[in-house]
Amino acid sequence: MQKRIIVGYDGSAYSHAALSWALDEADRTATPVELLYADEWPVLAPAASMVPSPALRPESYAAEVITGTLDRAVAQAGRTHPLIDVTATTVRAHATAALIERSRHAHLIVLGVRGRSLVSGLFGSVVSAVAAHAHCPVVVVHAGDPPANAAVVAGVDDSAAASDVLAFAAQQAAARKVPLRIIRAWPPVTGLWEQTPIVTGVMTGPERRPFDDMVTVVRDTFPDLQIEAEALREHPAAALAAASVTAQLLVVGTRGRGALRGLLLGSTSQHLLRHAACPVVVVHDIVDQL
Repeated sequence: MQKRIIVGYDGSAYSHAALSWALDEADRTATPVELLYADEWPVLAPAASMVPSPALRPESYAAEVITGTLDRAVAQAGRTHPLIDVTATTVRAHATAALIERSRHAHLIVLGVRGRSLVSGLFGSVVSAVAAHAHCPVVVVHAGDPPANAAVVAGVDDSAAASDVLAFAAQQAAARKVPLRIIRAWPPVTGLWEQTPIVTGVMTGPERRPFDDMVTVVRDTFPDLQIEAEALREHPAAALAAASVTAQLLVVGTRGRGALRGLLLGSTSQHLLRHAACPVVVVHDIVDQL
């Protein structure tokens, strides 16, 4: 069974932006799309019934509101992207748990956020948790419409995830027929060493070599792809946030699936999920190797 692009959808403007991104990606890859609506009320209702509140939600709500919302979204997708198989599913579960479980068999998870902040409401916490725990790449779509000819940016470091980030980013750039910009940023030296002559701000050959080797592999694998590689002495979060302003997609990775990873997705990745000016992809699983 072909893996699907799963879109977290609740009828909001930001989830619709996520759907639009997913449909365009599906057009490029001939991948089916599934809208996933997590109906949390049956999970929350027992607790809600213990406190004074307005009448509980009528049983007809699911059919009249949720189903109607999804049906309209599927119909609109059929008009704009008639060649894409688009379906919708409602699950009775917390949104975070439902999306993480569905990611086990997904091609991508695509989520939207309000503006450029994850702190504006519950959905922001869902995005952060899913980006940390998903079993496939997670795309976080911000408001705005990056230029179609803008570059894809890949942010890499010395972790094992770097090769997967580069593979995903190179495939995206090749499919979109745009340049690939690869950035490796080393944080500036601070503290006692900051005032010594040893700090030059210039990357040495030994420091650059692993990065240059990775770039060489990408150039050899994608000979027709225009590639720009930058080695910077700058904080990675700042360098990549600045690069996102002129990018159409920013691809970053994670450092494994340790027990603490949920809250520690990585300071750079968390910063970019909040502040990047373009859609951000957090790469988890191994994609086609270079």
